[in-house]
Amino acid sequence: MNTRVITILAAILATSANAEQWPQYHGANSNRTTGEKITNQDWKSTAPKQLWKANTPTGFSSFIVADGNAYTVIQEEIDGIPSEVCIAFDAEEGTTKWKANLDMWRIDNGGGNAGAPNNKGGDGPRSTPSYSDGHVYCYTSDIRLVCISATDGSEVWAVEVGKEHGGKNIRWENASAPLIEDKLVIVQGGGPGQSFLAFDKKNGSIQWKSGNYTMTHATPVATTINNQRQVLFFCQKGMVSVNPKDGSQLWFHKFPYKVSTAASAVAEGNTVYFAAGYGVGSTAISIARDNSTTQLWFSEGNKPVTNHWSTPLVKDGHLYGMFGFKEYAKGPLKCIELATGKVKWEKHGYGPGGVCLAGDTLVCLGDAGQVTLVKATPESYQELSRMDNTITGKCWSAPILSGGRIYIRSTEQAACLDVR
Repeated sequence: MNTRVITILAAILATSANAEQWPQYHGANSNRTTGEKITNQDWKSTAPKQLWKANTPTGFSSFIVADGNAYTVIQEEIDGIPSEVCIAFDAEEGTTKWKANLDMWRIDNGGGNAGAPNNKGGDGPRSTPSYSDGHVYCYTSDIRLVCISATDGSEVWAVEVGKEHGGKNIRWENASAPLIEDKLVIVQGGGPGQSFLAFDKKNGSIQWKSGNYTMTHATPVATTINNQRQVLFFCQKGMVSVNPKDGSQLWFHKFPYKVSTAASAVAEGNTVYFAAGYGVGSTAISIARDNSTTQLWFSEGNKPVTNHWSTPLVKDGHLYGMFGFKEYAKGPLKCIELATGKVKWEKHGYGPGGVCLAGDTLVCLGDAGQVTLVKATPESYQELSRMDNTITGKCWSAPILSGGRIYIRSTEQAACLDVR
């Protein structure tokens, strides 16, 4: 076998391996999209096989999957103390490989116990872990960044962002996930001059710090706009873009803030969409090559276009996701034209769950545990398949697809569905 053939095969294998990973909250590319395809889309003929089901007590952390493990964060008592715990499941069998105690869980008596009349409760940790090179990174409710070994859950290093970087937590405490970008793990939450923090992912040493902004519950995302790699932080003053190499600010766009901002930015080309609940609304802006910003549209209020904490995704100029505010069990899945904010279609009955995209198929999780496959087209709502009551509890997290399997969780249970 010649060198060229070996190189091509290696590239194919690498691409295949990467397609089966979902290493961060918003996926490998910060866009809730995977290169995988869903083979079984006709669930009436062949229902997805439930490979496993497990207990995941309280909280709204989603799953990530990497190197044969599925990770999430739960709340569990350790020596009588409510604690945030990262748990590693075997991705195929659902057996627990290890648990890692991250921090105390201090119940904030916030909105996490709300929900539909028959589906309330379950408040707990909200942040999703990230994975890179044999390590799992967790950012706790009390803004403690922890690196743990993916092999056994042992702590490798930790940073107390509040104590070491002047951080001040926010109402309902941290929900944002750490962002892995190249050799860095990036978070928000530091004090003046260090709102944004980048640490060496191997040893936790600070690599850069910048910004004078107050954090929100939104997870930062990495993207490329006008050939410039950047990280987008949705802060209380608005949207901030920084250079991931040194933390320098590239651009800023002012946006209103009330109570909480939780959904992340969504970028396509040089257009960025972002939204907040509590009567704020949504917007889309364009970014020029000189990093100036122009508002394309702004929609004020909780309707017709806003996101509470469920981050939508974008495909071919259209947003797809769970829109609305506090419409528990009833909120709609919508398709929105990115350039105009126009609603192309909507389907009620989902509530604040989440979505991901595989090819042109949306994987949708409703807050009552219903999973649907929906065609990602602006023409109309086209439901391909549906499975109700997959798990009990309240699903305020996002589904993911990895290795032909859908991973979902609620405030009570988790499940893995084989859609190959």
